[in-house]
Amino acid sequence: MGAFAALQVKAGADSLQAFSSEQNVTLSYNEDGELVDRGTVEGAQAIVDLVENDWNYQLKSSEMDPNDPLVNTGSEYMYQMGLVSYHTLFGTTTVVLEEDVEYNGETFAAGEYEVETDGKYWADFDRMHPLEGPARAQVWSPTAHALIAELGVGSVTANVLDLGLGTAAIAAGLGVTLVGTGLGLLWVIAGDKKKAAPAETATA
Repeated sequence: MGAFAALQVKAGADSLQAFSSEQNVTLSYNEDGELVDRGTVEGAQAIVDLVENDWNYQLKSSEMDPNDPLVNTGSEYMYQMGLVSYHTLFGTTTVVLEEDVEYNGETFAAGEYEVETDGKYWADFDRMHPLEGPARAQVWSPTAHALIAELGVGSVTANVLDLGLGTAAIAAGLGVTLVGTGLGLLWVIAGDKKKAAPAETATA
């Protein structure tokens, strides 16, 4: 059972590795081996804070290797998902009103507006608002949603493979224990037979 589970985990890991290699998405590190985003350590730390503090996912340093920057582990997938989300959440978009619009007693004159996302997720926008409604569709575009979904699947797959490896180890450990117990019982039985043999000879 342990061997079978291990083989299945290896097949999944090989597939994930091939998929990651084809995509060729890599993380950025500086010469000191520190994560950077757009050239700064502070930018990368903001992404780490989003993943660890807002999403409650603890990134494992052992899964983030500067010598292997390819995104192919659970932590790397989650960090990359955080990167896409962070720049989506804290960017700006341009909304153009062709005519004056009144909403909730406030008039928005025709013209061009720079709308800050300000950390809003899709559901946080007021879709009826003359600025927030169009901004939501631009900020949380199908591309952003698709990238986040794809990276989420990668992270889950990597974590499930780790779970599978642990299950294989448990099964193998149980198998070794049972085999050891069986051999021990055979050894005890063999010893009992040796002790019984002289007694039977003396009686005869």
